[in-house]
Amino acid sequence: MSHLIVKNLTTHFYTREGLTTAVDNVSFTLEAGQILGIVGESGSGKSVACYSLLGLIPSPPGKVVNGSALFNGEDLLTKTEAELRSVRGRKISMIFQDPMTSLNPHMRIGDQLIEAYRLHHKSTKKQATEKAIQLLQEVGIKDADTRIRAYPHEFSGGMRQRAMIAMALITEPELLIADEPTTALDVTVQAQILQLIKSIQQKRHLSVIFISHDLAVVSQIADQLIVMKEGKVVESGATASVFSEQKHPYTKKLIAAIPNKAKQVKYTATETNPLLTVNNLSTSFAQETTSWFGKKAARKVVVKDISFSIQQGEILGLVGESGSGKSTLGRSVIKLINADNGEINIDQHCIHTLQGDKLKQARKDFQMIFQDPYASLNPRLTVFDALAEPLLLHGIANKTNVVEKVNTLMDDVGLARKFVRKYPHEFSGGQRQRIAIARALAPQPKLIIADEPVSALDVTIQAQILELLLNLTQKHCLAMLFISHDLAVVRYLCDRVMVMHNGNLVEQGPTEDIYNQPTHPYTQTLISAIPTFMTQNMH
Repeated sequence: MSHLIVKNLTTHFYTREGLTTAVDNVSFTLEAGQILGIVGESGSGKSVACYSLLGLIPSPPGKVVNGSALFNGEDLLTKTEAELRSVRGRKISMIFQDPMTSLNPHMRIGDQLIEAYRLHHKSTKKQATEKAIQLLQEVGIKDADTRIRAYPHEFSGGMRQRAMIAMALITEPELLIADEPTTALDVTVQAQILQLIKSIQQKRHLSVIFISHDLAVVSQIADQLIVMKEGKVVESGATASVFSEQKHPYTKKLIAAIPNKAKQVKYTATETNPLLTVNNLSTSFAQETTSWFGKKAARKVVVKDISFSIQQGEILGLVGESGSGKSTLGRSVIKLINADNGEINIDQHCIHTLQGDKLKQARKDFQMIFQDPYASLNPRLTVFDALAEPLLLHGIANKTNVVEKVNTLMDDVGLARKFVRKYPHEFSGGQRQRIAIARALAPQPKLIIADEPVSALDVTIQAQILELLLNLTQKHCLAMLFISHDLAVVRYLCDRVMVMHNGNLVEQGPTEDIYNQPTHPYTQTLISAIPTFMTQNMH
């Protein structure tokens, strides 16, 4: 029996620039007890389509202008707001990408579950509390009877997502809509949440709509799949068929953009003296601990006695989960954070001893690319000013040739020269990252620290930025420390890799050796959790 039948759904947004069709004549069917995957890049309309079904798009500027959505035979699109409220939560629940936007930070997890349960069920507080504990146990939260008293900020990202799933299940819905529920999670936690959603779906015989831009993730969980581009469904069918046949050029493009071993391009390192040498580096942060005896100052060591080197022209990958210390290590190497102990040598110069003006002068040799280019670019500066500033500051250009130098940087990162008079907010995420890369290249550095530079980008844009980084390191013979939690990306880009866990360097070596024969249990766990294409039905 068809649980949800959507026909010709069309949603418009009315803006100053005119009318935008966010969802364009979309049709699909979800069978009872089935998982439907919806994939597409940012702006494809995949989330708006599902929000439209539940009356969750802001009106104005959004408006559903056509279509029907039969849920158990009743058209959701003709219901009043009051009628939709009885459907939302009770019959259809949602899991969002960021649980912190859905969970009340001022209420204990248990109180939020109890409140939601009593809103939809006649029960005593004791009965609701028992139900809340039972649900927390079901979603895999240990010591649920104790953790029920915790606040959202006291949970890790994965635990918050589990609590969000418990909140979605508290009303015993028939349909679960999961909007990018694993995107913000580390690879091992992502694998656990995927397995949790699958097991809950099977146990409760739920129907699930799983929205994602990650095709490998969707292939693991979905029975049926629709691919969306610019508001339209461009391909649909059984998941295995869509992945194996790839009829539409856009589907082929999405799949081709995913990093894999076959497309890996090796660097050509200069096997001489290492450009960067790090010996016994340790970094700690001050923290306050509270006990019965009062508050006590302490230090938490987040980078523990780490040593490594990078050759000129080499890209070295650094992987680990959130909190592993990998970003702190990268920032310590270029003295954005002061290390407690250790030696840092770049091109045989002792960086760890430099202070003040000498450190400022040395900074031209090492630059950083951050995850969020919007946060690292001054919103008040045009692209020209943002690129000209480091060129002039470090004497790479003067007033007579600065325009030529800026244009060369734009050429290097694949942006049209005419864009130099625009501001950061006028660009897409991928274009902003290209600008950030150009700014990092401006001082003509010898070493680049790239901290999660593609993790916030769609898969096709991610592939373009990775290709750009490869080409630039080869063209300029740069050394690069590439920090990421995405092991597939690191495998594609890097010839050697280091693995960090709880501040320790637990394994390092040639990339293919690490991936094919990992020796440390943590590395084995990371690699086993990498999403891979599943071409057979897993349910």
